Amino acid sequence: MYDKFVCVEMSGFVYELFVSGHTPDRKIYFCYFYLHLKQRLQFLMSRPIFFIDDDKVILNLLEYTFQSRHDYNVICFQTGEECLENLQMDPRLIVLDHILAGAGENNLSGLDTLKEIRKVNKEIPVVILTGQGDDTLLTEFMENGANRYLTKDDFFIDSLIETIQQVIL
Repeated sequence: MYDKFVCVEMSGFVYELFVSGHTPDRKIYFCYFYLHLKQRLQFLMSRPIFFIDDDKVILNLLEYTFQSRHDYNVICFQTGEECLENLQMDPRLIVLDHILAGAGENNLSGLDTLKEIRKVNKEIPVVILTGQGDDTLLTEFMENGANRYLTKDDFFIDSLIETIQQVIL
């Protein structure tokens, strides 16, 4: 016999944990599992997602889209340098544009920013979001540690939502 024990909501899905039988041992075990899962989820949800893009319209769109979801903490930057200065916040994901305005002698491009991120932390998932669907760029970014490469097409928000859910979970 199964007794419904607890429901856990995660990323819009509700997971039900069931207790088999009536033995106190199992309830204690599942209760421990639930508390451990709840603490882990609270830790993950508190870690921000970084969006780096020089286009304010794109940043506002991304911030609005993801901040309105209850489980995403979003922080936006317009330069790679700002992102690097804030890596101590331990983001759970970074979405990075390839072309950043002012990239040149004193400012980092998206690829340069990715290389610097990888020097500091090899574990943070990085998704490249760019308007250029170039195979050479794709190869270069993937060789330097990018996890995914998306182009800004008409459906990029849907693709980004799906990608973020896949990468984070």
